Amino acid sequence: MSEHKVGLEWKRESERFTYDTYNRDHVVTFEGGARVSVSAAPAYRGNPALVNPEEGLVAALSSCHMLTFLAVAAKKRFNVDRYSDHAVGFLEKNQNGRLAITRVVLHPQVEFSGPTLPNPTEIAELHELAHSGCFIANSVTTEVTIEAGS
Repeated sequence: MSEHKVGLEWKRESERFTYDTYNRDHVVTFEGGARVSVSAAPAYRGNPALVNPEEGLVAALSSCHMLTFLAVAAKKRFNVDRYSDHAVGFLEKNQNGRLAITRVVLHPQVEFSGPTLPNPTEIAELHELAHSGCFIANSVTTEVTIEAGS
């Protein structure tokens, strides 16, 4: 149905190329022109000031859930004024003993306004529909849970 293209650029900045010396910083360019500086996680000799792929995956899951939640809420005619999340991803050994982001916990906080406010059951249903409709959540084996606040 659609393609999503990114460019990735890395260039060696050290004289020697060994695990201890090569730089991890690189740039990802998105089709619309946005450029994001990326590195490895600090635990893997990356730059802590830059986004790392693990954080990027957590951000993609959080963003996708939010965007799907907003679409579902709009279709059900609930007015969303504000949405925030403090998502946490866990890098752990998976069932095969390999390191993976095995689970991500989303902590969305949503503020509504308007003549019809959703009750807690309806908010939970909005999150369930958002989760089941999120393209990214449907693409990964990572367990994604939502611990929503109101």
